[in-house]
Amino acid sequence: MSQQEKISDLKVKLSAFMERLDEIEPEDTSVEDVDELIQMLEELERKL
Repeated sequence: MSQQEKISDLKVKLSAFMERLDEIEPEDTSVEDVDELIQMLEELERKL
């Protein structure tokens, strides 16, 4: 995968993460929701 493809992939994943974060209602957030967000961040870190 070229550097440009990696950057494009990261942008898509970051956008998905931000959308998920915006959708979360604090009073309705479960531990599983937080775990999912952490997994998304860890995947982004691995891609760097």
